[in-house]
Amino acid sequence: MDMTALIDSLHPLEIKVLTALKAEQAKAPSGALRDDEISQHASLEASQVSMAIGWLLAKSLIKEQHKTVTPIVSLTKIGERYFEKYSPVERILSAVRDAGQTGKRLTIQDIQSREELEASEMSGAIGTLKKEGAIRIVSGGCVEATGNPSPTAESLRTLLQQLRGTKRELTALAEPLRRVVEQHAVKRGNTNEPFRIDDHVDRWYVLTPEGGTAADLLVQQGPSEEVSQLTPELLKDGSWRTKRFRKYTISLRPPRVLAGKRHPYREFLDLVKHKLVSMGFEEMRGSLVENEFWNMDALYMPQFHPARAIHDVYFVKEPTHARGIAEPFLSQVAAVHRDGGKTGSTGWGYAYDQERARRLVLRSQGTAVSARTLASGPKVPGKYFSIARCFRYDAVDATHACDFFQVEGIVLGPDINFRTLLGLLNLFAVEMAQAKESRFLPAYFPFTEPSVELHVRHPKLNWIELGGAGLFRPEVTLPLGVDVPVIAWGLGLDRMAMVALGIHDIRDLFSTDLDLIRTTRGKF
Repeated sequence: MDMTALIDSLHPLEIKVLTALKAEQAKAPSGALRDDEISQHASLEASQVSMAIGWLLAKSLIKEQHKTVTPIVSLTKIGERYFEKYSPVERILSAVRDAGQTGKRLTIQDIQSREELEASEMSGAIGTLKKEGAIRIVSGGCVEATGNPSPTAESLRTLLQQLRGTKRELTALAEPLRRVVEQHAVKRGNTNEPFRIDDHVDRWYVLTPEGGTAADLLVQQGPSEEVSQLTPELLKDGSWRTKRFRKYTISLRPPRVLAGKRHPYREFLDLVKHKLVSMGFEEMRGSLVENEFWNMDALYMPQFHPARAIHDVYFVKEPTHARGIAEPFLSQVAAVHRDGGKTGSTGWGYAYDQERARRLVLRSQGTAVSARTLASGPKVPGKYFSIARCFRYDAVDATHACDFFQVEGIVLGPDINFRTLLGLLNLFAVEMAQAKESRFLPAYFPFTEPSVELHVRHPKLNWIELGGAGLFRPEVTLPLGVDVPVIAWGLGLDRMAMVALGIHDIRDLFSTDLDLIRTTRGKF
């Protein structure tokens, strides 16, 4: 190594860090300094120290001696709110105890309405209190206090008081408190928690033998002011002779130019639309907010179907209901639900609630767009598609999300049959998902018969379901004015994109990681 050339290439920040480490080495054999200690000894900002350390590590003039990782606990915004208004566990337990003292009985819905809690907060807190034996569910779905304490409620109150406006090391907390923190800390896919655990990393650095030699030479040369530009003043008084000029390296690569590009998922969506249009499909469009009639009733989904409960569908808070539903579709669909109407079916055999049909929800399936299209007098024969954003309450993980895109489509005509549907689905698997293997499995949907599910093999996640399809039942098509066979499908575009883009976590489709966005490339 040419030590003279190396020293000439050093940045002033690197010189200060080397000098600080050399001074520490003179005091103790180890000569190790932590990041913040280097900042103090060298009189530099933390960001300057970070840059200088990176450069010196690359030049092998310093090395990391060791590091420690300390978990630090702090309150999130949710935690600050819990400090002010108490946590859901505390509020539910308090509400149940107060009701018991007055002889009242509260259901879970009563407690949720009274305390203004989200469904997710209710379910987690109720589960915790039941597990600890602090409450029990009795007949009628009412909640009663058992008189037993809730360790979680007590621990949460203690932690909220201790962490308000400060941070603590996780290991400094008592074991019971530590378990509660870990249980209620923010995790990927679940950000609505009161605590955050961040790893605080401390690193100690020492000089390498080459770094020690360089530091010795710098000490021998003594301090000299480095300048980057030769000025007329320096030439006039001759002071340039005592200055140290910064070296310029013309062999260095220029800065990386990051040109703008489309988001890879947007590119995928555009490709899907382009391929469907090129296959002769016409695009359908619909609103994100839909009433239950078009979202479910028109699809022959009974009003008592479990998928219509609040755990699957997001209801609109205001306004709660649509103004009206077009006739004769409302009357004809109502008749089909009651007794089958003129379809030859026996229907579902219940009293159809037209008021509930007007209830507004966030669209939970793209098939709602197809239902409206069928009622609008479509071309026969005809092919239609929609790229529909849908919303369902779900536990977020690598293959599930609360909002997602479906590619929804229908093909209608007198010669349409189930074999036509299977051929289309296989084409979608190959052309859109870029899948190497696909398979069909039998399925059940209230609005199609026969029904099928399309599965494709993901290179990392194995077989994943893309969606369902089938032939619309007469109970769907006849009340909407269509008397020819109609095949329909609703496939998850997000999962298709995972296969096509080589992504292993559905959440990465919406990542804010710019490097991931820039480097993700599709197979198209």
